Parts: sequence; C-alpha cells; structure tokens
Amino acid sequence: MTAPRIVLVGPPGAGKSTIGRRLARALNTSLTDTDEMIQQRMGKPCGEVFASLGEPEFRRIEEEEVAKALTREGIVSLGGGAVISERTRDLLADHNVVYLEVSVKEGVRRTSGNDSRPVLAAEDPEAHYRALYESRRDFYESVASFKARSDERSPQRVVAEILSYLDDACDEGI
Repeated sequence: MTAPRIVLVGPPGAGKSTIGRRLARALNTSLTDTDEMIQQRMGKPCGEVFASLGEPEFRRIEEEEVAKALTREGIVSLGGGAVISERTRDLLADHNVVYLEVSVKEGVRRTSGNDSRPVLAAEDPEAHYRALYESRRDFYESVASFKARSDERSPQRVVAEILSYLDDACDEGI
C-alpha cells in the first residue's frame, strides 16, 4: 500500500479538516481523518471519548488509529494533540507533513462555542488555547516538512501553497 502523499498537523481550529478535504479533491485522492476513525471505532464523538476515558487512554487509542491511517493512500488529517505522542512523531518521520499554523486569536475564534472539544473547555479560552498551543508547537515543528499559515488566507490559497510545495518536493525527489 502506498504511503500518504501528505499528513496534516496543527492545533484545533487550524483548518486540518477543511484543508484536507480541499487538498484531497485537488489531488483526486481520499482523505483519512483520524478523529473520524476514533469516532467510528468508539461509536461516539472524539470529545465524548476524551471526556469519558481521559487523555491517556484517548491518546493510546489515537496512536493506534494514526498508525492505521498512515498505511492508507491519500491525505491524512491528525487530531490536534496527536503529535504529543512520541510513537506518533516517530511514525511521521517517513512522511511529508504539513503543519497548518494559526494564530491563537484565530484558533480561539474558530473553536469558541464548540462544546465537542473538551480539551479546549476553560474559563479563559484564549489563555487556555495559548497554553495548549505553546505546549505543542515544538512537536508540530519537529514533525513538519512544510509549514503553511492558515489564518488571514482563504482555504484555496492554503491548498495552492501546499500544492506548490508538493510540486517542488517532487522536483527535488523528496
């Protein structure tokens, strides 16, 4: 089985699902979303799985689903916290990984009012999001082959930037 052309990582609200769908369409391939895989496996939304099992067990399940997803062809979109797992970071070493970067302000705007993300539930959403992002930023950067800013840009523009990167990577034999 062919490895995915690209794996998308980034914090909640960075646009992984939106960009992933559009990128898959542009490349005429499939999109595998690991959050959707967890939901199908567990029979309930990821947020409920996270809340009921706790983070350690959720991350263990997520690691298993990421490993399966990385055997599939096409685009793979990882959950925002997947990169905190060393096992997942090791699995990403052999893949083209795009880090979708978003500002804290925009990430909060995109995720506010979304009660399906218990990891973001806080009295001060901006401070909580900032702390979460800061704790993960080095992991996103360490696995990334390419970084694309997803705020202040249309999804089409972000996809065009990623496609340009892929063309350059193919030209260089990456």
